[in-house]
Amino acid sequence: MKINAFDFDGVVSIGITPGAKDVIITGRTIEESEHVFSILRERGINNAVYFNPISFEKRGNHSLQSRECSGQHKSTILSLLKANGVYVQNFFEDDDVQAEFIRRDHPNTIVVMVISNLVQK
Repeated sequence: MKINAFDFDGVVSIGITPGAKDVIITGRTIEESEHVFSILRERGINNAVYFNPISFEKRGNHSLQSRECSGQHKSTILSLLKANGVYVQNFFEDDDVQAEFIRRDHPNTIVVMVISNLVQK
């Protein structure tokens, strides 16, 4: 099966809506899930969401380390999806640090860069 994947902050959070079979892969931690699900419910979005399993405290916030951690998480989820027969054709991302992990580890996935100055990096 071929799908697209979307980042949350700076992509879905600014109004881009995934297709019915697409997934959201966010760098946000499971501790932040209620905030994410609240926004998705308000917009009528019911797609699968993959959260970063690391704690918020360990991941940090808006640092290079936190962005790298999020990029690694996204790459790992793409690998898990592929291992289960789900191929992500396009990944919609707004963070260049995280995009590099996807490009490096998944050269057959096109990273579509979303220009968003609404979200702090």
